[in-house]
This record gives sequence, structure tokens and C-alpha cells, in this order.
Amino acid sequence: MKYLLLLGFLLWEAESHTPSRPNFVLIMADDLGIGDPGCYGNKTLRTPNIDRLAREGVKLTQHLAASPLCTPSRAAFMTGRYPIRSGMASRTRIGVFLFSASSGGLPNSEITFAKLLKNQGYATALIGKWHLGTHCHNRTDFCHHPLSHGFDYFHGLPVTNLRDCKPGAGSVFTSGIRLLVFIPLQAIAVALLTLGALRWLRLVRVPRAVFLGLLLLAAGLLGLLLAFLHFFRPLNCFLMTNRAVTQQPMSYDNLTQALTEDAARFMRRNAKTPFLLVFASLQVHTALYSSKDFAGKSRHGAYGDAAEEMDWTVGQILNVLEELGLTNSTLVYFTSDQGAHVEEVTAKGERHGGSNGIYKGGKANNWEGGIRVPGLLRWPGVLQAGLEIDEPTSNMDIFPTVVQLAGSPLPGDRVIDGRDLMPLLQGTTQQSDHEFLFHYCNFYLNAVRWHPRNSTSVWKAFFFTPNFSPEGANGCFPTHVCFCHGHFVTRHDPPLLFDLARDPGERTPLTPSTEPRFWEVLGAVRQAAARHTLTVQDVPNQLSPQNILWKPWLQMCCPSSSGLSCQCDPQKPDRGQSL
Repeated sequence: MKYLLLLGFLLWEAESHTPSRPNFVLIMADDLGIGDPGCYGNKTLRTPNIDRLAREGVKLTQHLAASPLCTPSRAAFMTGRYPIRSGMASRTRIGVFLFSASSGGLPNSEITFAKLLKNQGYATALIGKWHLGTHCHNRTDFCHHPLSHGFDYFHGLPVTNLRDCKPGAGSVFTSGIRLLVFIPLQAIAVALLTLGALRWLRLVRVPRAVFLGLLLLAAGLLGLLLAFLHFFRPLNCFLMTNRAVTQQPMSYDNLTQALTEDAARFMRRNAKTPFLLVFASLQVHTALYSSKDFAGKSRHGAYGDAAEEMDWTVGQILNVLEELGLTNSTLVYFTSDQGAHVEEVTAKGERHGGSNGIYKGGKANNWEGGIRVPGLLRWPGVLQAGLEIDEPTSNMDIFPTVVQLAGSPLPGDRVIDGRDLMPLLQGTTQQSDHEFLFHYCNFYLNAVRWHPRNSTSVWKAFFFTPNFSPEGANGCFPTHVCFCHGHFVTRHDPPLLFDLARDPGERTPLTPSTEPRFWEVLGAVRQAAARHTLTVQDVPNQLSPQNILWKPWLQMCCPSSSGLSCQCDPQKPDRGQSL
């Protein structure tokens, strides 16, 4: 009888360590490298609040983004599914949305964790960056908008923060402008000079209409360029509160403080009910910005200033939870959507990208530097403080973890690629539930990761790798990001194989002479890739050229603006729209 009572007590105690229906605060940095936070080894960038999460919670050291680019990574995070399953994986060079008036986005048929938690009675909010589309057919349908995907409240940027959003910060379209405008203008100039010389020498009779046509073509190209440069910022860099445009173009003045204060207000409003807050920071994506309290204060220039301000936001959120007495009933998660953007270097040579530590590559490629990201989870009394886990995990795992903790069943009509993290986090299992993980470069299966059961090896096989440029560089600097197909990659047959347990920096590919199991490992990887491919269905491509193209009938503007002027004075969002 004593043993039965003891067993009952132990079972009750175990259950009591996993409270039902916690609050969730999910914080996602933008382009933060795994080598940036102090808790991952950085000695000079000050991140005390991120480090506090590691000290008071669990640190994942092999946490992986499902894609090395913003849009597909966020789609995977929200749905727990590889982005190729939702059509959020591009087949062209452009792998993200660049315009607010695009028609592609996260399909309504996809189920986000916000939608499932809302059905469970949670108050849900997304504050910060969305980058998963807005409209489908007209500017009033909001089919891809956060409010159509389970969020009760949205305040932030519907697309993304770009250099073009900040005057004087340069442009991400420099290569495109050179290709589509400057080279044609040079060709027109050469044609005009050549035809003019031939006409002056009376070698060829050239009608004046030819000269006029070439001049009009040149004027048209210049006019289009000037219009693009003038209109891009107001048409794409604006803030919304729910479905209303509230600041166009957005102002960077105290922007982090404004978004952080709104997150605090949301938590205070919903302190008595379970809530989900997704804080998707605009930092540290370029254009870099920081308030006067942080500008010039770090040892790493503008990037360090932005990173340290972003860390301040983490601290403010933790302080509000403590103030409300919600620390022990809230699961806090911190990560980045992908690795640091190593090619972010200004014309003056200033480095505007972060650090990926010992790992090769960065944003937009599937070397470890592009996909291995910070992964911190804190839930006092439930998760062991100071624990480190070196097992492969994915940002897709947040979906089933959050959904099941909230008391909702997982969708049974689709493949969910994420795995519940709680058994690993609580120590009831010592090995990740991911035996295989598949690394896509946009639409294309780029690499496969295999962590065999009862083995310390973590094999990673590349079917192709990006061609870094210039030679010896750690990225694709001429194109600003690496691309996924054609002459931009080198294909490998047999695949390039690494054991990340022995070579985490992916410096020395294995060969049959250096690894006795070489062919056995590649055989298992190929079989897993074939099985996985059979589960991928053909779906509409949300990032097709016609879907990412700017469409004037989808353009959102301030209610007070007219035409495409789309300007309204900076103002505080209408809090009457908040929950």
C-alpha cells in the first residue's frame, strides 16, 4: 500500500511540473547569428537579457531554421511544416516577398499555431514583422494577413525592413537596377554614338525617328528608375495596426520602444486570460537602426547597437511578465529566423551583418551558419534552468509543442514536420525525435541531416552547394545572397558528406577512404530523401513571379492619402482597435 501511495504521489508531482494552458511569448529576431549572443560564446556584444533566458532555461545548441530565408522560415515556424508544403518556397532567385502589393502569401488552407490557440480561448497577438503576404485579389480581402491566420491583434510591418526603407541606407536593388537600367542605358548610349558617327560620315542613312526613339527609350528607363526610387519607400515600408495603415512611410525614431510598449500593453490587457504573444523583431535586419539610448554604445558599430537594443526588448518583456506574476506560468522562446547575413557590407566597408561563430556560410544557404540559430526556452518550475541540449531540433517544433501544451489536438489532415519538444526538454528522452531533417534551398532539396538512433554522429549530405564569390569568401558577395540553382551552385555526385559531431564547421568533406561507412550513410540518406519526397504534394507556388510582382490594385495607403502619394504623418496606432 505504501508503494502505491508513493507511486501516486510521484505521478501527481510529475503532472504538477507541467501546468496546463501556459501563456506563450515567442520572440523571433531577424538575421541574428548564433555567434551574436553572449550565451553562445560572444564576448564583446552585450546581450544580458538573452543570456538570462539561457541561464534560467534550456539552451538548444543544434537548433535549426527550416529555411535560411525570412519568408519560408517564418512560414515553417507558424505551421510546423516545411515551406515547400505550403507553396512558400520559390523556384526563382527571389525567395521572399519584396512588395506590400504582392498577391502571394501563406495560404488560408494552412493552419498556424495562432489559429489553434485562438480556438482554445487564447488571446493572440503578433507584433513586429509578418512577411507572409497580405492580399490575394483586392485590397480588402486581407487573405494572407495575420488576422486571417489566427491573430486577434497585429501591429507592425506587413513586409520586411529593407535598406530602401531608410533614407541614406542604400538599396538591395542595386544589382537589379544595374542589370535592368544602367546596362540598357549604356547600350542605348553606344547605339546613339555609333549611329551618329555613321550618319555624320555619311556611311549610313539613319532616320531622325531612330534617334528620337532611342532617346525616348532612355528617358523612359530613367523615368521608371526615378519613380521606383521615389515611391518604393512609402508604398512598402509602413506600419499597420490590425488592417489599417497607421504610419506611412514608417519612422525609425524610437520604433523598437513603440513596438515593445505595445507588447507590454497586450500582456497587461490579457494578464487574467491565457495569451500568445509573437514578438517578431525588425532588428537586426538591415536597414540597421537604434534609438539614441543605444546608438554608438556598442563595440560593433551600427549592428551591435541594434542587437543590444533588441536584447533590451527581451528584458522589457521578461520584466512585464515578472511584474504581472506570470513568469512561472509562461513559456518564453527566443530564436532567429535564420543565420546572420554575412554579405551585408556597406559601400564604405562597414559590416552590417552578424556573426555565425564557428559555422560556415550564413543567411540564404544551408551551411550551418545559415540555419543553426539560437534556441532558448524558459519555463521556471517546468524546465531545468541552465540545461544545454545538443540534439537536432527545428523551429518547426514550436508548432506541436505550443499546440499540445495549450490543449489542442494536432491537425490530422496534413503532415506536421515539427516534433513536440517537451520530452526532450524535460529529460524523458535523451535523443531528438528528428532522425532525419531536410534542408531546402527555396524549392530545391539541398541537404539531408541524419542523426541515427543510439549514435553520436550527425551526418549531413549536400546534393549541391553555393558557389561562394569571390574565391575564398564565406558568402556570395557579388549577388548579396547565394542562389539555389543553375550556374550559382555546384552539384555533388556522390553528395558532399560531413559528420557534424566531429566537424561542426563543415571544413573537411568525408571520403570513402576517411569514413568506412561512407556509402552506407549515403545510401540511408538517399532512401530517406526519396521517402520524404513522396510526401510532398504539388501546391500553388506563392512565390512565383506573378505572385511576387507589384500590383497597383493591391496597394495599401493611409486613408488620408490620395493616388500613390501614400503619405501620412507619424502617429500612434489607434489603440481602439486593440483587444
